[in-house]
Amino acid sequence: MTATTNTLRSLAPLVGTWAIDGPGLSGTVRYEWMDGGGFLVQHVELVQDGEVNRGVEYIGFHAESGQLRSHFFSQNGEILEYVYELADDTLTIWYGGVDSPAKFVGTFDADGVRNTGAWQWPGGGYESNMTRVEELAR
Repeated sequence: MTATTNTLRSLAPLVGTWAIDGPGLSGTVRYEWMDGGGFLVQHVELVQDGEVNRGVEYIGFHAESGQLRSHFFSQNGEILEYVYELADDTLTIWYGGVDSPAKFVGTFDADGVRNTGAWQWPGGGYESNMTRVEELAR
């Protein structure tokens, strides 16, 4: 395996379907490998404070920075960029880049079936937890 493959494969614990919950938040996300394994693809269907949010995100290895970067394509045409890191049992997702104060930080339980965390940014944030409902081939 190359460094590219190893770095991207660090996100393998995300592969599967997850129920999302939090105050005013519910829905599902599904992570799966793109054919060929070059990207991890997330399908999102959430309801937050009564508003439906759907989209797809492609997460891949950015060789120049050595980071796992993504592009999220929303139902309304927005394209958002994130950086992912899964270190030990902690998942961090930065909006924009690792210097951004807007990020998600969540911790997996010992079995890897629940991630408890929150999105946070200066002046705000919200809890967002994931519970695995279906495991896919990692």
